[in-house]
Amino acid sequence: MPKKLKSKNKKFFLKTSAVLLLIILGAGFWTITKISEIARGLPDPKQFSSRQVSQSSKIYDRTGEILLYEIYNEEKRTVIPFEEIPEYAKQASISIEDKNFYSHGGFSVTSIIKGAIIEPLTGQRDRARGGSTITQQLAKNAFLTSERTIERKIKELILSYWIEQRYSKDEILGLYFNQIPYGSNAYGIESASQIYFNKSAKELNLAEAALLASLPKAPTYYSPWGIHKEELLQRKDYVLKQMLDLGFIDDEEFERARKFNLKFSEPTLGSIKAPHFIIMVKDYLANKYGEDFLEKGGLKIITTLDYETQQIAERVVSEGASRNEELYKGKNAALVAQDPKTGEIIALVGSRDYFDSKNEGNFNVAVQGLRQPGSAFKPFAYLTAFGKGYLPETVVFDAPTEFVPNNPKCPAIVNFSNEDKDCYHPQNFDHYFRGPINLRNALAQSINVPAVKILYLAGLENTIKTAKDAGITTLRDPNFYGLSLVLGGGEVKLIDLVNAYSVFSQDGIRHNQKIVLKIEDAKGNIIESSSDQAVQVFEPQYVQMLNDILSDEDARRPLYSGSFGLTIFEDRQVAMKTGTTNDYRDAWTMGYAPYLAVGVWAGNNHQEPMEKNAGSILAALPIWNAFMKEALLKYPVETFNKPPETNLLEILKPMINGQYYINGIINDILYYVDKNDPLGPIPQNPNNDPQFINWEISTQAWWQGSS
Repeated sequence: MPKKLKSKNKKFFLKTSAVLLLIILGAGFWTITKISEIARGLPDPKQFSSRQVSQSSKIYDRTGEILLYEIYNEEKRTVIPFEEIPEYAKQASISIEDKNFYSHGGFSVTSIIKGAIIEPLTGQRDRARGGSTITQQLAKNAFLTSERTIERKIKELILSYWIEQRYSKDEILGLYFNQIPYGSNAYGIESASQIYFNKSAKELNLAEAALLASLPKAPTYYSPWGIHKEELLQRKDYVLKQMLDLGFIDDEEFERARKFNLKFSEPTLGSIKAPHFIIMVKDYLANKYGEDFLEKGGLKIITTLDYETQQIAERVVSEGASRNEELYKGKNAALVAQDPKTGEIIALVGSRDYFDSKNEGNFNVAVQGLRQPGSAFKPFAYLTAFGKGYLPETVVFDAPTEFVPNNPKCPAIVNFSNEDKDCYHPQNFDHYFRGPINLRNALAQSINVPAVKILYLAGLENTIKTAKDAGITTLRDPNFYGLSLVLGGGEVKLIDLVNAYSVFSQDGIRHNQKIVLKIEDAKGNIIESSSDQAVQVFEPQYVQMLNDILSDEDARRPLYSGSFGLTIFEDRQVAMKTGTTNDYRDAWTMGYAPYLAVGVWAGNNHQEPMEKNAGSILAALPIWNAFMKEALLKYPVETFNKPPETNLLEILKPMINGQYYINGIINDILYYVDKNDPLGPIPQNPNNDPQFINWEISTQAWWQGSS
């Protein structure tokens, strides 16, 4: 390289280095100046009585006029000496919050780097353990807000350092236990112990201490009276495991505390309307905006709840569950009502009585409960089948059928005394087989054998996709299920099932489910406004076929016999489907019009079966009917769109077009239909389908027996 060029490069390097040095020094000087400026405005850590000005947040119904609940920061606090705090409690909080508490100087550099750099880059957060030290948490809760800004974090670090300089570790820990929020307006471990366990902190055992240590990370989310109680108990076990790993407890203590049956005090929520719904809203808000902002931010939350409709729902659930308990030993019920045109929840009752601790009334069955839907799942299989080319007029044979082929334990000629677990030959609810039946009547009358055949023809994987597209969130991998899925073999949530039936109501359009319409801050600024996300998930004509069947009063009449009057409403077109599990653990009624979708579940929280009699099959129907009779009056009359006319004469395929007696011969549908190409050519060799032989033998046996 020429000397001249080398000289130029050297000069450029020196100039660049000088500029970079000046930038670094300037940035450093600015940082120091800024930190000094922030520090001058901070309170003295000795003044723990100084508190941030807070405003209560209020939750309203959809009118913005009816106050459902007020979230306020009225601190319930009883300061106790450090010596009265049990060692278990100290060890539990250190184990889960800050295992290096006695060795750091107020904050952890590693945790700061992890929280500020690594976690944002990777998108992974350690939800089990917080990133802030006990000292940082004390500084934040005593003097600061929960806003997520760099300046607030700098304040927190400065205060943490000052606190460490002024107090001993035991003093800091004592201040922490008397300062930290535990939820339900309980501040400090003494108040928390009294509120949750009705005892003094010094009386806490190991399991109770571990549970209280689990709360400060997210007091609203982990509330023992909320919808995440099971997660709270899991977190308690995690705390115990950390204590074991750190040597605070031994294996025997760990196992004893893990198995200890915790008993909580009665919920103390103050004045509250629609408690199950409100707890769900609080959980949503706390997750999105943080607990501190929710309690102190002066928010005005307008929910989707129609309080007038909610009162109807609460009354009919209470009356219906009381009747079911007396008649069928079914103590509980739940109801969800949704506006299908918007996805807005307008009423939600999670149990018969939120405050009935004896029957775990605070458990929200509508949102938390995973229950088998029984026949309420059948519409998903039929809708899938319509999408493949089958019609309401399509005929299948309702006859005793073994659905496990080529198994010597499972003979094709069904013997219902054969209870081999490897076999599957479902009965109809009335133990009667109807022979040839079209899909309209098979679905409307909830006949089991045709439903299983339709699931097979539609495809298990395809049907699960249909259910998920409609809004069902709890179904597993298709390999987990068999053909019994169509009779309710999977578990669902009532709130999801209502959302799915809302999709049927809207000709296949799914709206995002909503519980909040608008949120305003203390200054009246709108910080959240609901938006509708409408997606066409199914072709309208196939959903219209389904709606036409489920709203066909004549077609459903044979199923309900003496209860038929509970399924109809004068001058109103309403589609509906009931479901009951075989062991009578769950009874469902799902119903909808173009302007309202309502689901009711009845049963017991701990899944004890109801008494088996004719009435218990329809334990949910009277509750649903009582609600609909009043709720429908609020809406103008509106009918479903009719499905397009089908010219059956143009459909040459037997069975699909409703023909089943061809040239004096009877065959099962698989004789004419390739399930993978139902509208294609008639199979040259139907024996290629593993189900054909069993279905055909069943059909011929029924035909010979009826001739």
